[in-house]
Amino acid sequence: MKSVTSPRDQLLTGLSALNLGIPESAVDMLLCYCALLEKWNRVYNLTAIREKARLVSHHLLDCLAVVPYLEGGSMVDVGSGAGLPGIPVAVARPSTQVVLLESNHKKGAFMNQAVAELGLENVQVVISRAEEWRPTKQSDMAISRAFSDLAGFVEAAARLVKPGGLLLAMKGLYPHEELTQVPPTASLSSVIPLNVPGLRATRHLVRLRANIER
Repeated sequence: MKSVTSPRDQLLTGLSALNLGIPESAVDMLLCYCALLEKWNRVYNLTAIREKARLVSHHLLDCLAVVPYLEGGSMVDVGSGAGLPGIPVAVARPSTQVVLLESNHKKGAFMNQAVAELGLENVQVVISRAEEWRPTKQSDMAISRAFSDLAGFVEAAARLVKPGGLLLAMKGLYPHEELTQVPPTASLSSVIPLNVPGLRATRHLVRLRANIER
């Protein structure tokens, strides 16, 4: 028998399991974002996930699981795609300034629409390749779910953060081999196992520090 749990109840249960106390207005915004993603997905194929329950677990809660391990007041989401994890993080941490960096124009159009409809004043969408973007100032953190390997992420993102800033890579299995290939522009801080409510898959958050001297 299929579960009759509503997306709201599923999200609230997951937030409780993650010990994330966010206001009801933020819950409404997250569900609105989920509805927008579902709507645009029919035309633009933003994500392979279609079902509402899986959008909540595989996208919203998966992204929100990293929130306790963030620091600083600014973040760039490198290769943001449909705004993941940047938009859920921006909703959960409204005091954090978030840049959504994405080279695909259709995905950028969706993110601009989502940011406008959600009224996210702490979010900026930048349509550019990470290698080509030249920010006016570095962020405290860079995060990504998009890069297939840590070396590529570090090479693209290390210059986007302040010296000693956090580079956060969201991974599945513990990336033993990838960690041996991290370039000298970053050093490993920790690898944190994440328990994502409703997601029967292994998740890890790799935290590195940028070593670039400027």
